[in-house]
Amino acid sequence: MKISYNWLSEHVPLTPGPKELAERLTMAGLAVDSIESAGDDHVLEFDLTSNRPDCLSHLGIAREAAIVCGTSRKHREPSFEEIDPAIETVTSVEVVAADLCPRFTARIVRGVKVGPSPKWLVDRLEAIGQRSVNNIADITNYVMFEMGQPTHAFDLNLLHGRRIVVRRPLPGETLNTLDGSTHELSVDQLVICDSDRAVAVAGVMGGEETEINERTTDVLIESAYFNPASIRQTARMLGLDTEASYRFARGADFNAQLRASARVAELIVQLAGGQVLRGAIDVYPSPITRDPVPLRESRVERLTGLKVGIERAADILRALEFEVELRAGEKDLRAVPPSFRIDVSREEDLVEEVARHTGYEKVAVTLPAWSGEGTYLPNERRRRGVRAALTALGFDEAYSFSFVNGERDRLFRPRGRPTATLSNPIDSNQTEMRGSLITGLLEAVQHNFNQGTRDLKLFEVGRVFEAEKEGARPDEREMLALAISGPAVRDDWRGPRVADFYDLKGAIETVLSAVNVSGFTIERASVEYLHPGQSAALSREGEGFARFGRLHPRVASLYKFRQPVFVGEIEFQKLLALEADQIRYSALPRLPASSRDVSMLVPDAVMWGEIEKAVRDLGVSEIVSVQVFDTFKGKAMPDGFRSLAFRVTYRGEGRTLTDEEIAAMHERVRELMTQRFGAELR
Repeated sequence: MKISYNWLSEHVPLTPGPKELAERLTMAGLAVDSIESAGDDHVLEFDLTSNRPDCLSHLGIAREAAIVCGTSRKHREPSFEEIDPAIETVTSVEVVAADLCPRFTARIVRGVKVGPSPKWLVDRLEAIGQRSVNNIADITNYVMFEMGQPTHAFDLNLLHGRRIVVRRPLPGETLNTLDGSTHELSVDQLVICDSDRAVAVAGVMGGEETEINERTTDVLIESAYFNPASIRQTARMLGLDTEASYRFARGADFNAQLRASARVAELIVQLAGGQVLRGAIDVYPSPITRDPVPLRESRVERLTGLKVGIERAADILRALEFEVELRAGEKDLRAVPPSFRIDVSREEDLVEEVARHTGYEKVAVTLPAWSGEGTYLPNERRRRGVRAALTALGFDEAYSFSFVNGERDRLFRPRGRPTATLSNPIDSNQTEMRGSLITGLLEAVQHNFNQGTRDLKLFEVGRVFEAEKEGARPDEREMLALAISGPAVRDDWRGPRVADFYDLKGAIETVLSAVNVSGFTIERASVEYLHPGQSAALSREGEGFARFGRLHPRVASLYKFRQPVFVGEIEFQKLLALEADQIRYSALPRLPASSRDVSMLVPDAVMWGEIEKAVRDLGVSEIVSVQVFDTFKGKAMPDGFRSLAFRVTYRGEGRTLTDEEIAAMHERVRELMTQRFGAELR
């Protein structure tokens, strides 16, 4: 919002210069972003919060400036002569949709001459970024920026029946707006009509059929109050973001309509000639009232730490044009907010008004007293352990949006899981809540690739969402996702080695180790978005906990990946719910161990996990470890077989094993390989 310093000084005496005024207003909660020179004037640009629509005008800023400058605002009522006949004999106003238009007022000015605006008006509007159109349109814009109340001028002679009807659109009704566009209207919106047709989108933009032109002589001035939610929805649906809709959508002053139309009429008489018909039409069937809001002196101190007497608080609120009833003996008051302060409805709002005009800089910077002690959330220590373990492996933690493109997200969401669709998305490309963390993680991978980063190790801990039925609150599950691509080890002097499936598998095993839970098995799996033969699933007692592997070429092509990408997703919430293994300590072994190797040809369908489990299940207590150390598959191998070598380590309990005992145990392992797995020993 841009405010002219010279224009502002017409509403309040300004003792400080533009820079000092900007500093004072910023300290009072109205942040000034910049100050620019404009001839002999200065323009202050404000960054206002959405709850302060009253400050979207020079009059609104003048109210605040009067307090920070220690002066009073200038009050001036519009003045002009009226002539017969009365306005009711010339036009009429009917409000059919009173829920969307609680108040509608109208005035008529006859005998105007449309033409260019005087230089002072053009310069003043251009200083705040508004182009000049003609004197009538410029006057309505001027009053909007001066008072904060949007108005609209119709050519009275182009209104069929010379009447106004405020209603919802008819099915299939269209309107050509002033920007040259044609809009199909919805029955949920609000339009200003004449006897036969829509002539304006209420609170947003006027129509071409009744716009002011060089032949206009009689003007009907509209000044109304509209339902903010209706204007906000209409402007968004039609894609019309105007200065008027910006103000109406945030909440206008419901008592400013007659004053604004009178100000427009006054300026039209001065700058375009004409005469104002007697009276004004004011359709206001249910006047809006404000309830008094209580304020206690003790509440101000409790919330802000400022010691402000109730009398001082009353003075601040009166200066802000609140109606105040002070009960000094009780150290409290009751204040009725003015019609333009729609943001004030409870005691905390009054505390804020008192605090910002007492001075935020006077609030002591202290921590509140606390006699308790903090504690971690459930399983927070285990989460931190997982983060630390993955970081030690070279992973970086990623954070992605919970809102996703539904088409992409469905690639990774388990089949049959219901989606959580947003009824009012902030982005038309992100209309669903994520059902998988992989969606956002792959976007991070794609962004890094586009920036030239090719070696990636990313993980994310977050929630995914499922909606059991439309309109219901979605269920949430905490997940952990991983992504690896590029060199397995950065800056390895031994030469580059590209990360593969086993690097991802090792990272998942590191996660299991960090939460100290065992008993898992890793098996081949068929996953839609993973490469066949390079995908696996993690399970425990028949329950699935993770799926991981290389991204399927079909999916990789959608992201235009030119190098292999490996992803995995773990049911982190389920994993953390498992009871951690009991940690047992034992003395270091005092006796030596002996190792024996097994080298064999094994069918490709046999997984190493099956072999390791089978060896450990032999019941030979002297076996202390089983480790694979070589695997090979080449042209010399028979079809369907690969070479595999692993080492079995034996150690006795309380005595050293003899060669004969070790040989007998090892023979059982060799027999297991041939009989159970069909291996050919070498």
